Amino acid sequence: MKIRRWLSIVSLSLVSLFLPVQAWACACCSDEGAYGISFRKPSTHELELMREMRFGPMANTIQTPADNPPGMADRYSLTAALSGNLWKLSLRDGNKLGTLNLPLPPKMLSYVVDTHDGQKSPGGGPMLYKEWRYEGRATGTGFLRSPSSTTYFLVLQGRGNRCDNAEDFSHWRLEIKGPKAKYAFYGELVRSNAANSGR
Repeated sequence: MKIRRWLSIVSLSLVSLFLPVQAWACACCSDEGAYGISFRKPSTHELELMREMRFGPMANTIQTPADNPPGMADRYSLTAALSGNLWKLSLRDGNKLGTLNLPLPPKMLSYVVDTHDGQKSPGGGPMLYKEWRYEGRATGTGFLRSPSSTTYFLVLQGRGNRCDNAEDFSHWRLEIKGPKAKYAFYGELVRSNAANSGR
């Protein structure tokens, strides 16, 4: 009788030890058909993740017949980072240098969706597609000089589970619009140890 009771106590203790681990592991599980969109002030955690993200060393110019910005190269070497509340992007093509200053807006749009492509996330459930979107005023220097009415639209794109990590985001796209500016760039986000950090 005592042995049976002792075994029951041990079994309950083991179950109580493993439950928090399982619950924590499943906190990042994504759900089939997941969809979410919100416009909000970035959390402290999200700001930390943004500062961990690094732009890759190249920026590709998006040129369509409608845009076709004169004198723009197809690709630029890039140095970029979020410092304080300002993204600073320096683009160079030979001796041609331009910078873009993009103040972090007070609110960002977060979008997440299950694309039903069959990919599974490490945390369990479908691999979700994610976007963090930012809009605001942009200022430029050099060949990217622009008037104060110029605006930017920056999108960070990635895949992952319900929990956000800097490594989830793998690509970026930046659109610039104004009276004398209409062009866009895109490129990769890389891990900090392989990035051109710009610091």
